[in-house]
Amino acid sequence: MKYRLFPNATQVKALDTTLYLCRQLYNGALEERRGAYKKAGVSVSYYEQKRVLTEIKADLPEYKAVHSQVLQNVIERLDKSFKGFFRRIKSGAKAGYPRFKGRAHYDSFTYPQAGKTGAMPMEDTGKVYLSKIGNVRCKYHRPLEGQVKTATIKREGDKWYVVFACEVEVVALPATGDDIGIDLGTNPNFLITSDGEFVPAPRHFKKSERKIGLLQRAATKKQRGSRRHKALKRQVAAEHRRVVNRRRDFHHKAARTLVNRYDAVYHEDLNIIGLARSRTAKGVLDAGWASFINILSLKAVNAGRKVLGVDPTYTSQDCSQCGHRQKVKIGHAYLCVNCGIDMHRDVNAAMNILHRGRDAAFSESVPVTALVDLRSLAL
Repeated sequence: MKYRLFPNATQVKALDTTLYLCRQLYNGALEERRGAYKKAGVSVSYYEQKRVLTEIKADLPEYKAVHSQVLQNVIERLDKSFKGFFRRIKSGAKAGYPRFKGRAHYDSFTYPQAGKTGAMPMEDTGKVYLSKIGNVRCKYHRPLEGQVKTATIKREGDKWYVVFACEVEVVALPATGDDIGIDLGTNPNFLITSDGEFVPAPRHFKKSERKIGLLQRAATKKQRGSRRHKALKRQVAAEHRRVVNRRRDFHHKAARTLVNRYDAVYHEDLNIIGLARSRTAKGVLDAGWASFINILSLKAVNAGRKVLGVDPTYTSQDCSQCGHRQKVKIGHAYLCVNCGIDMHRDVNAAMNILHRGRDAAFSESVPVTALVDLRSLAL
């Protein structure tokens, strides 16, 4: 759960200092690992670097102003980066060696045992206690649910937020007996269901693109580093945040509608990263398919529903009635030359997705509704 923080001037300085020290620790730990391997072929472990934190505090007193578990989490964050690096090497994917972090690429720190130590929500007073920083005003726009596990303090532009990770018991929604296949799009529809429902694409970035472009061009005409240049850059960043917030709000509402209405939702298991590098990249990124699928999956788990990705091959070319395969141009109706069925091309694709999803569910010889019930009981 994400809440807006309203720190005073002293607290803002403390937050900025904490971020700076955490970033310096991250880069220093990364340099230690790189240097040890280059010079001696030795790998420095997480526990070895964690034990040195007491020595760092003794030599650098400024680190005493940062909660000990926040510093440990920085080392853990770097360790996870290296584990991901080695995992990608083993799988043959593009490795991506961990990088040093600049100010713009390190904007959060975490209290790993929030609720017990380090960070404590205080809803009754409208504040949150952050160790070494103080009681910071917090806007609880909705009540906290479940047991708080971690708290991450995040800087977005000139605004601060706290993100609580909570352990919440799953409350399964009543079964509806319905399932649905959805075909994702970019323009003019964001998604099309196998029931023939069309959800228009809001195209949030497209609507804000001109304004962002004007601000960026104005910024290029100002002296770099000047007061007006910085002000325009802040406006550009703020407009990008509005686009992200509007897109996220749309995704949450669309996902909630699907989860409430259907026991199972089937979608194409698309290579979104690959599509984001194609000529359709702009529309794909504006639609935010990956974010939507992630939100949909999380809501489904919490509601005891099922979300399943299916093979997207030929979903737009196969006839959903007879299985005949033929090419159909985007924007044209699907008119099967074999059985004569005439329907919208994307509705036909959504029906194929639904059929493949049902086949995948029944391949385990368990009905979809039973799968949902068993999953909710296991959770």
